[in-house]
Amino acid sequence: MSGLRACLLSGGASRRMGTDKALLPHPAGGTWLTFSLAQLAGLPLPITLFSHHRAHLALARPLRDGLGDGISVLEEPPPREGPLLALERLMHHYPDQDLLLCPVDMPWLATTALQALVATATGATATPCGPAAIHLADDGRRLQPLLGVYPASASRRLGLRAFTAAGGRRLQDWLAGEEVVAVSLPARGLRNANRPDDATALWP
Repeated sequence: MSGLRACLLSGGASRRMGTDKALLPHPAGGTWLTFSLAQLAGLPLPITLFSHHRAHLALARPLRDGLGDGISVLEEPPPREGPLLALERLMHHYPDQDLLLCPVDMPWLATTALQALVATATGATATPCGPAAIHLADDGRRLQPLLGVYPASASRRLGLRAFTAAGGRRLQDWLAGEEVVAVSLPARGLRNANRPDDATALWP
């Protein structure tokens, strides 16, 4: 892979939760946002936080990435229409890099799972017919497309830009036309927390 960067998505509206998920307190200390950044910082990778919430950006700025450098913050511009458009913008900002995409609402995700995903993806290479495959986390029942390694090759960037320019906004619809490899990871760490009951029922 040509170079790997971790990108944390934290720009959602948290409507079902009823409050900003990223700023919820985490049992390990801090917030869901700082917990997620700490798990990513366990990897020797640069980290970018992508969000339009000024409080998120302010929390991230004093933190360090897995290389000891400051975490990069990118403010998500409007229109804010979901993770696929966010991914397209990240690929445009970091051309030809490989993006470890991660959502802020997996508060049980551990660095060990991230290490396993990266280890599998870094063994992949581009084929003569196209770019290296996208590697997505799999909890044993379904793929988790918000946790995956997305090689941002030129052909993939162009294809994704054409897809979003035509109005495409569903990540799963775009992935249907891409080569995807499932990476089995422990299911508990891949759970999304979208509602208050999700957050309260699953802590140890």
